Amino acid sequence: MSLAIIHTRGQLGVEAPAVAVEVHLSGGLPSLSIVGLPETAVKESRERVRSALITAGFDFPQRRITINLAPADLPKEGGRYDLAIALGILSASGQIKADGLAGYEVIGELALSGAVRPVTGALPVSVACGDAGRTLIVPADNADEAALAGDTPVLAVRHLLQLCEHLRGGEQLPRHRPSNAGSSAVSMPDLCEVRGQLQARRALEVAAAGMHNLLLQGPPGSGKSMLASRLPGLLPPLQRQQSLAVAAVHSVAGLPVEAICAGRRPFRAPHHTASAVALVGGGGRPRPGEISLAHQGVLFLDELPEFPRRVLEVLREPLESGEILISRAARSTRYPARFLLVAAMNPCPCGYFGDGTERCQCSPDQIQRYQQRISGPLLDRIDLQLSVPALSPQELLTPAAPAESSAAVRARVVAAQALQLERQGCVNRDLDSRALEQHCALPPAARTLLARVMARHHLSARACHRLLRVARTLADLEQSPDLRESHLLEALMFRGQLADS
Repeated sequence: MSLAIIHTRGQLGVEAPAVAVEVHLSGGLPSLSIVGLPETAVKESRERVRSALITAGFDFPQRRITINLAPADLPKEGGRYDLAIALGILSASGQIKADGLAGYEVIGELALSGAVRPVTGALPVSVACGDAGRTLIVPADNADEAALAGDTPVLAVRHLLQLCEHLRGGEQLPRHRPSNAGSSAVSMPDLCEVRGQLQARRALEVAAAGMHNLLLQGPPGSGKSMLASRLPGLLPPLQRQQSLAVAAVHSVAGLPVEAICAGRRPFRAPHHTASAVALVGGGGRPRPGEISLAHQGVLFLDELPEFPRRVLEVLREPLESGEILISRAARSTRYPARFLLVAAMNPCPCGYFGDGTERCQCSPDQIQRYQQRISGPLLDRIDLQLSVPALSPQELLTPAAPAESSAAVRARVVAAQALQLERQGCVNRDLDSRALEQHCALPPAARTLLARVMARHHLSARACHRLLRVARTLADLEQSPDLRESHLLEALMFRGQLADS
């Protein structure tokens, strides 16, 4: 048979669209042409495949070989099609039987020796392959990741000869089972290690319970970074579908996924020299940025004013929509980006303004310019904004009673989130305007207070809605069905806008 069709998968963001590798042999001068929008690495597969087949002892057909990667309008990238192309040539030339190939999907890059090398995005490929009811053949180095998808049958292959022996009916490849080497629990920083800072600890609990954005402001050494690093340990573990969605982003980026699939929330802390593309994603071949790698987890921006303002401004839309659309001339790629933003900053360039000492020598103009590096619209999207004062020497050095652990706080967070999901099907951060009216109704005295605060501080409608969401979370932590004035007062305190009249 001079025509063979091998099933494989492409890569389009976190999706794995089906690709059919059609190989046709015909008469004419020996040649090999690849069509179907292949980029350079795909075109170069002709040399890798030729050398791999010859080195493995197969005949490379001296005929006109046409390879079509369908659908023709989907761009094809990387070396992930090498193994499928090699199998197509062997099947079309009659060197292996075509029977049964329809039940497999194949991804993998070939070395010149015929060894099979790993590729990125094996997990979304495995999920899509399982949905299609086929068995997935992957490089051995990708097998553990692909097997995390669950029900998809996965075969691990290290060399082209090993796969051909399996297809010929010889020694069969066993179904791969993921190893447990990387699934052991990884210890996380515990909140009990934080000394003092009772208000900041309470803010962490509220942020975790409602997935609210948080800004910590204080002098150097007050514990802002230490507090932020404890936040992932307060969040409930990822559910199965959530972990697969997050792991798919990490898989596409070529990062380990075992901890994510075990339920651990991601924690990303990019340096303040990161570019806008590094933060939101992009490039000629759009890749996920830090906000997508922090999907369903925590994005920590330390030294917030040191980030270029144009870099920070790109966060505004993803903070509202929970996704990022990267548009290029040739294509558009959509990545999820529903993250919990935690930021830390000093109050002034030297860091010591308002700490009760004489150390700060910054002028009022310098302090104002420093704080204005963060735009009003971005601050408007941060629900909790509080100061973290430095501890006194006595507080720091005097032995104190053991503080509450992350496990104890997480139990309250889990209970609060369970109440939210049962009541409205989402965490409080994601409440829309209609749900706010239904679940965040204030008593008359609290409504009067909120109206007075909005008028005095010129709060936007967005800020008002975020205050209501935080107040709802505070009520949920108390397992209270109704919002009270005390909940609104605490929400206003966390935003630094308590009414003074």
